This record gives sequence, C-alpha cells and structure tokens, in this order.
Amino acid sequence: MPALLPTSYTCEIVYLGFVKSRAEALASAPLSQAFASYAGIEGEDHGGLTRKSCVRVKDQFPEGTEIRNVRQFSIISAEEMELAAAEIGVEAVLPEWMGASIMVRGLPDFTHIPPSSRLQNAAGTTLVIDMENRPCMFPGKEAMEPVHPGKGKLLKSACKDRRGVTAWVEREGPLAIGDTFTLHVPDQRAWAPHRA
Repeated sequence: MPALLPTSYTCEIVYLGFVKSRAEALASAPLSQAFASYAGIEGEDHGGLTRKSCVRVKDQFPEGTEIRNVRQFSIISAEEMELAAAEIGVEAVLPEWMGASIMVRGLPDFTHIPPSSRLQNAAGTTLVIDMENRPCMFPGKEAMEPVHPGKGKLLKSACKDRRGVTAWVEREGPLAIGDTFTLHVPDQRAWAPHRA
C-alpha cells in the first residue's frame, strides 16, 4: 500500500534563486533553471549533504553539530508574500529579499503543507518538505529596510505562518521557471496523542 498519495494540488515555479554566500548576504540571485542534486544546487550556500546545526535545532544538538542537511531549499509562496506585503503596506515582498531558493504559485496554505510531503515535477525531480521555515529578522533588516525605510522591522511579524518551508532532494533532476509541481502527501491521520 502506498505511503504517499498524489493530490490534485499543483503549483508553478515562478522564481528560482541562488545564495552564493550567506556570510555576504541572505538575498538570492535569480536563475532561470537549475539542477537539483542530492546535495542541492551546486555552489549554493545552503547546499551539501550535511550542514552545521543552527539555533532552529538547538534543543536537539549543540550549535555547530554536523547533521543531515534538510534545509537545501527555502521554498515560499507567492500568495503568502502578497499577504505579507499588504500587511506591511508595500507593493511587494520580493523572493530574493527572503533568500528564497524557490517561489511557487497556486498551492493554498503553502507554509502548512504536511512535513514529509513531496513536490514532484514532470521530470521526476522530487523535493521532500522538512518543515515550516521560521521568520527571522535578516530579510527585513538586510533587504527590505534599504528599499522601504522603516518597513523592514515589520517583515518578520508579517511572515509569521507565511515563511514557507525548507526542503531537501529525494530524487535528482532539473528545475526551471514555469515547472509545475504536484503535491504528494503522507497517507496518515494527524497526530493525536490525547487519543492514546
């Protein structure tokens, strides 16, 4: 019996991005296409089979511990960025400001799709959703504030429940602007420990 079920939900890649060096800047540079290897996009700062643990997993590991890299991609939703922009009162929250690897359009409530879901394109390239990404102050401080003085500090709160997800490569393959992803979800009920 299959453990993952294809759904009728799809989304289109409307932005691909590449962060050369996070030490220099979080902002991503746009790409028209990329190859997603098991280590992510070659040369991208968030790539690699492993990574150093960060504050997001501080309750599991001392910071700097070598762990499996499930943050090869930062994927955001165009619709959710439009909501954040409206809340802040700016025309747009650009994906490059967010350091996004991918921005998609068409999948409702994107930030809350179930962990372990898959996004698969027609070429078979498959990304596994690790979990919700958490907002941080850096996109607002580094990217938005210089363009919209006084507004950058509002971005973190506007991105609560809208920051997208992190993901890693399950099957290698090409990615390109205009590709359609189909959402596949785990075939299981929601966790309900109170029922046990």
